[in-house]
Amino acid sequence: MPTFDFFFRVAASLERVREFHHDTRALKRLTPPPTIVQLHAVEPLAEGSVSKFTLWVGPLPLRWTAVHRDVSDRGFTDVQAEGPARKWEHTHRFTPLTADETEIHEHIEYEHKTGWWGLVTRFLFARPNLYVMFAYRRFVTRRHLQQTR
Repeated sequence: MPTFDFFFRVAASLERVREFHHDTRALKRLTPPPTIVQLHAVEPLAEGSVSKFTLWVGPLPLRWTAVHRDVSDRGFTDVQAEGPARKWEHTHRFTPLTADETEIHEHIEYEHKTGWWGLVTRFLFARPNLYVMFAYRRFVTRRHLQQTR
């Protein structure tokens, strides 16, 4: 099963990192252009909360339902309940390094479907594309946390 890991540090406390990720607008903020996020229903982040959305990659709609688990002060996991991949589990871990610096660890375990959707996810979730997506997320996270000091 493919996995992807991405680590980065932000000049912000654990509390501020947690608040940023718990904001229901986080998915829209963290999705790189040209992908457009259409939110259908987003519950506040909590154990068992559900988010339903469509990621528009050009004219291609990726409908997604994510269920959150293992929600704590130090992170959470969103699990694809419905979507383009056979499996997608994205774990966000926050580790305080000092009072004003936190490491963010993004870990994804995923599997592709067969057929058309398998081809689509093999392209979209190829390692170079995931790296670009998470480099964008790092940029946005750092920028937002710096502006809200």
